[in-house]
Amino acid sequence: MLTKGDTAPDFCLPNSEGKQVCLKDFRGKWIVLYFYPKDNTSGCTKEAQEFTNLKSKFEVMGTVIIGISPDSIESHRKFRERHALTITLLSDPDHEALEAYGVWQLKRMYGRGYHGVVRSTFLIDPEGKIAEVWTKVKVKGHAEAVQCELGDLQGE
Repeated sequence: MLTKGDTAPDFCLPNSEGKQVCLKDFRGKWIVLYFYPKDNTSGCTKEAQEFTNLKSKFEVMGTVIIGISPDSIESHRKFRERHALTITLLSDPDHEALEAYGVWQLKRMYGRGYHGVVRSTFLIDPEGKIAEVWTKVKVKGHAEAVQCELGDLQGE
């Protein structure tokens, strides 16, 4: 898992329209990069809605929001439409970014091991360095907590 001060690994992944989006395209802006397990599940839906609801406030702070999961482009498209999401969602079925950020991990449920996404958020500064990390995120209020931390880091 990456930590504060590390350089954020670059990646290029397709968004819900199939267009390639690269992290380097946002250099010079703050980035909220969050990883989530699956479209249309209760926790992931709530998290995406919270970030969508605060998107305009993040934009005023010069910040873009990007969510990544292993779901397909089509799944992301339907997820965005169904819940009126306006944030960028990227598809990572080959786990390229998931592994680079250390969030694709062995998990346990009912005594069985399987690989999956550990819900995590990385706040990346305009120079491409990781400014803050949240792991094993609890969804309720998380987007607000990220916004508060961003405000603190920007001196607001």
